[in-house]
Amino acid sequence: MADAKREIERKYEATGDARLPDLTRVAGVAAVDHRGVTELDAVYYDTEDLRLAADRLTLRRRAGGDDAGWHLKFPVASGIRDEIRAPLSDTLPADLAGLVRSRVRDTALVPVVRLRSARDIHVLNGPDGQPLAELSVDAVRAQRLHGGNRATAWTEIEVELADDGDPAFLDAVERRLRKAGIRPSASHSKLSRALAETSPGKKRQREHPASPHTAGDHVLAYVREQITDIVALDPAVRRGLPDSVHRMRVATRRLRSTFRTYRKVLDRTVTDPVGAELKWLAAELGVDRDQEVLDARLRTRLDALPRTLVLGPVRARLRIWSTARRSGSRRRTVAVLDGARYLALLGTLHALLADPPLLPAAAGPPGRALTRAAHKNHERLAARIAHALEHPPGPDRDLALHDARKAAKRARYAAEAARPALGKPARKSAKRLKAVQSVLGDHQDSVVAREALRALAVQAHAAGESSFTWGLLHGQEEATAAARERELPGAWARACKAEIRTASGG
Repeated sequence: MADAKREIERKYEATGDARLPDLTRVAGVAAVDHRGVTELDAVYYDTEDLRLAADRLTLRRRAGGDDAGWHLKFPVASGIRDEIRAPLSDTLPADLAGLVRSRVRDTALVPVVRLRSARDIHVLNGPDGQPLAELSVDAVRAQRLHGGNRATAWTEIEVELADDGDPAFLDAVERRLRKAGIRPSASHSKLSRALAETSPGKKRQREHPASPHTAGDHVLAYVREQITDIVALDPAVRRGLPDSVHRMRVATRRLRSTFRTYRKVLDRTVTDPVGAELKWLAAELGVDRDQEVLDARLRTRLDALPRTLVLGPVRARLRIWSTARRSGSRRRTVAVLDGARYLALLGTLHALLADPPLLPAAAGPPGRALTRAAHKNHERLAARIAHALEHPPGPDRDLALHDARKAAKRARYAAEAARPALGKPARKSAKRLKAVQSVLGDHQDSVVAREALRALAVQAHAAGESSFTWGLLHGQEEATAAARERELPGAWARACKAEIRTASGG
């Protein structure tokens, strides 16, 4: 089974005339334990077109050292990566294969580079004998295995922070290294340097989209951003990282909303079927996410009550009810991501970016097209809010306000997509629409919570337990919904003042 480790390290060039300084003079270092030289042999895998390398992911099978096995590394920030490890085996473990699937899809992984390193290890220990960091001097020999057979060699220095160490310690080490003439490496990983130096021709630069000029450029830039998020969040969802399901679901909704909003720019005969698949994916992701949100809301409400108002085995019943509803939900989510339907959707999204279904209006300046789309969504939201507030408080109003919430999201996403082209007006509009969405969202969460609380009260009553606490929480949710309904007109009035009415530069 794979396990994860946060890796915080820095790399430095080790030129022939530079020597390691006395590391005991680094603040906090009491002793340096020289562990000797270890031989490492790693084969790196990628698609033929180097999709993993393009996103700064590395996948390797390494023999030698105390962590031999399969290693998959995800970038987190500069000098910080999450390393997922699995035991050494002849074939790629299924857990790691799943984590690269959104990028690889159905394309084969092939060996691209072999790196053999002689690692001279120095452990920097503190006064209590605990390791602060590991510094290694690596003599690297790289052999290209796919896309040529060139070889290269270099020596570099790595400094990796010990688990739970203070990142500021790496600054102290770097100051000492710099005084000795040792400079940071220009490459973020050994693999990136090996690929660059063994490339058969000029180093290939990753292609970036040109700066957007037309309406189509701006819409596609927003579409590309959401597709990139879906692909990048897939591994995080599989790993169960906090908020990953929510963020992936939001990206699917933004993308689907963009297709619907900009039908004058993107051909709906192409995007409508894609939108239907995105709706399916969002619904599947919601199975886990909606229950997570509801659980957190009910627990927060319960924790805020005085103990004297919690009558009966309320917490136990909530825990049992929640566990029963969430049982298997994460397994189901991962099964969806492993399914053929999701894989086909990823392929379709990739193809859409490669050959965008642009209509003639896409070639025009962005101002008019983006403003008209934003205004249309604003009008739709206005109509739904007015319709909702015509109803007296009750189920019909609740349903109408939920429809208004959906329209608020769509209007907000349209303003977000227009922000690079329209600037401050779009930014202000998106901010005000987000506030409207938040009011409507909290109202809908209250509706869902009341339904759950009623069901829990019925269960408690049937079991001979007091239903007082459940009724009390239900009343609090009713009060919350009423408060949000009172807030809505003011939030909407502020959003109307920020409506995108005129285009700039269009």
